[in-house]
Amino acid sequence: MAKAMKPGQRVLAALRMQIASGDIADGARIAEIATAAALNVSRMPVRTALRALEQEGLVVKLGARGYAARAPSPAQICDAIEVRGVLEGLAARRLAERSMDGGTRKNLDACLAEGDAIFADDMPSEGAMERFYDYNRRFHDLLIAASGNGAIGVALSRNNHLPFASATAFAIGGSDVPGERAHLLAAHHQHRAVVAAILAGDGDQAEQIMRGHARMALTGPGIVERLGIETQQAPGVGAST
Repeated sequence: MAKAMKPGQRVLAALRMQIASGDIADGARIAEIATAAALNVSRMPVRTALRALEQEGLVVKLGARGYAARAPSPAQICDAIEVRGVLEGLAARRLAERSMDGGTRKNLDACLAEGDAIFADDMPSEGAMERFYDYNRRFHDLLIAASGNGAIGVALSRNNHLPFASATAFAIGGSDVPGERAHLLAAHHQHRAVVAAILAGDGDQAEQIMRGHARMALTGPGIVERLGIETQQAPGVGAST
């Protein structure tokens, strides 16, 4: 499934995991040419990914010498994801309590239908990962915009500069395709569950689902082990929501 990603997205996901797991050592210089060769891409996707990783705090610019890795601690990763869960949970609660207008309902229904289409076949189709990336980003953006609280979006944009904090900061290893597909399908099911809770006017349930949903960033195949995260550092990881 990961092979269907655009080169830039694939490079970004790969470097993100390599830095956070320590495969690329903290402080190590990341050379564009060598990285491009290792990932079988041109230099442009590597350059684009490094700029994105700088925004996430996973690399630091070395002037004309390129970039160096800045490995986050497990606690930093868990803290950033917890904050996202709180903020997105608040957005879901507010939307449940203020009721959803027709335009928002139509947009969310169309977005969820796209998610259904991505997982319609047992085997991932060509471009499925790229489509999920776009679908997932759109879902989260719609939810935040519909909350009616602009400060939530501002706070999230700041938090997104922390490692793994963004809803689109996938932690994907690439070797367990069936496991990764199951992980992303579970995330899609949570999208549907939170919308159902919102439509039912259940703010408590909607908030709890979104908090648990944020923690799913740490539950992909082998993610907890590779990042060195202890279960007690990430309450709720592995638990159903």
